[in-house]
Amino acid sequence: MRADFRIWGLLPAWVIMGFTLIIPIGIVIAVSFAARGAYGGFDWALSGEPYVQILYQVGWTDELEFNPQYLYIIARTLWLAAITTLICMAVSLPVAYYIARQPRAVKAALVYLVTLPFWVSMIVRVYAWLMILGNDGVIEKALVATGLTSGIDSLLFNDGAMLVGMVYSYLPLMILPVFASVEKLDGALIEASHDLYANRWVTLRRVILPLAWPGLMAGAILVFVPCLGAVLEPILLGGGKQLLMGNLIQTQFGGGRNWPFGAAIAVVLMGLVMIVLMARALRDGGRHDAA
Repeated sequence: MRADFRIWGLLPAWVIMGFTLIIPIGIVIAVSFAARGAYGGFDWALSGEPYVQILYQVGWTDELEFNPQYLYIIARTLWLAAITTLICMAVSLPVAYYIARQPRAVKAALVYLVTLPFWVSMIVRVYAWLMILGNDGVIEKALVATGLTSGIDSLLFNDGAMLVGMVYSYLPLMILPVFASVEKLDGALIEASHDLYANRWVTLRRVILPLAWPGLMAGAILVFVPCLGAVLEPILLGGGKQLLMGNLIQTQFGGGRNWPFGAAIAVVLMGLVMIVLMARALRDGGRHDAA
């Protein structure tokens, strides 16, 4: 009876996963090995050219020449995603700790404020930073009003603007799991640390951080993975000048009309995500085996 339930009871879940996840991923992988169509799209002809295009381009003599431009895009994506994750980790821990130490009513209100941005469209939130960072924006007007400068160049359309937008967009995804870990922290442990003459830095490093580490790692995955596929921040705040993998894929499926190459970049992006998730799984598995 139990075996039958495992088969038939889970069948609807497997069907849903198959049609919404497994089959679409299989289609993307298949398209990545197809040939580019003469008028866009793709033709069902087995070809590894989309993956070769990531590293090489055809020169004047029809020979393959190494072309690192797409490697630069991949490296820039990884770099911005990593920096965004580290900044979110540094900001989320004190915020989550402060929220966890408040009375229940205040704690509920603060958690609600953290989740409040999710009630607003991502496009609206990113557009807001155009008015903050742009010419005659909030920051420039504040600096001019204080007399610190008579005017500054636009803070938009660079890696810094994209970084600000990504940190703002994904910071709540880091705060919530860290808060869930810190909330369970026993205050007696902190008191015991101070009783043993540990200063605040030692208490943070030896008591709080180890106990909050699972939440930090969960938040790091929740931030790092969507940062790899960020689209709005590079287009709006980066001005389309600095491509990331997300808008590179969008460009290939859109104006570029090179679906196999766009699918190949998407497969590479999925591979990077799988590496991150597998590294976390292996790390957790090794920790459990050691315990």
